[in-house]
Amino acid sequence: MSHHTTPPPMPEYTPPPTPGYLPPQPPQPQQKKINAILIAAGAAVVGAVLGAVVTAGLGGDDKAEAAPTVTVTETVPAETGDTVSDTASDEATEEPAEDSGDDSYTFDDTIVYDNDIEISLAKFSRAVSSDYASPENTPYAKFTIKIVNNSGKKFDAGQMTVNCAYGDEGKEGEAIYDDGLDGLPDTSVLAGRSLSVAWGCELPKGETFLQVEVAPDYESETSIFTGDVKN
Repeated sequence: MSHHTTPPPMPEYTPPPTPGYLPPQPPQPQQKKINAILIAAGAAVVGAVLGAVVTAGLGGDDKAEAAPTVTVTETVPAETGDTVSDTASDEATEEPAEDSGDDSYTFDDTIVYDNDIEISLAKFSRAVSSDYASPENTPYAKFTIKIVNNSGKKFDAGQMTVNCAYGDEGKEGEAIYDDGLDGLPDTSVLAGRSLSVAWGCELPKGETFLQVEVAPDYESETSIFTGDVKN
């Protein structure tokens, strides 16, 4: 039997550190990870705050612009409506005065146009058209249109226009074509000369008011003669 024993292993010897020397610190990934998370979270918060501010600013601008638009839209039509209504009312009041004033004349008046052509009406009477007239067997008013040419040059009487209306409702009176009523002449009126044209307009027996509209040519204004023709 052997009495030899193995001594236990000696612990590993580590020499003491040199004064002033510090061993390197191991990496700390967890702390960096936490810092990265905090930075990202802070950026997200800042972005959210900025986004809220921008959104609030835009919303405020939109709201500030929308309110005046609605107000203007509601206010302008009311003001415009009143203005248009007042204008229309004024025009409606003034137009009849113009129509019944400067351009309305009696059967005794003589009209001098800008081209120095004078027109007057005379010799009103009543008659009934013949069986061969157009229109036939129709009561009408007969009168004479006198043209005086003071323009200094010849005047084409065929350019003259004549229209009639009768009664309070202003019904159109047809021109009568019968013996002695041939319509407008195909002649010229020399300077300083005059021409008389016989004319007939439909006028029922129960009506007395007659309106005769005459213009010497297509460029001149129409003159309106009005009066009563006795039965």
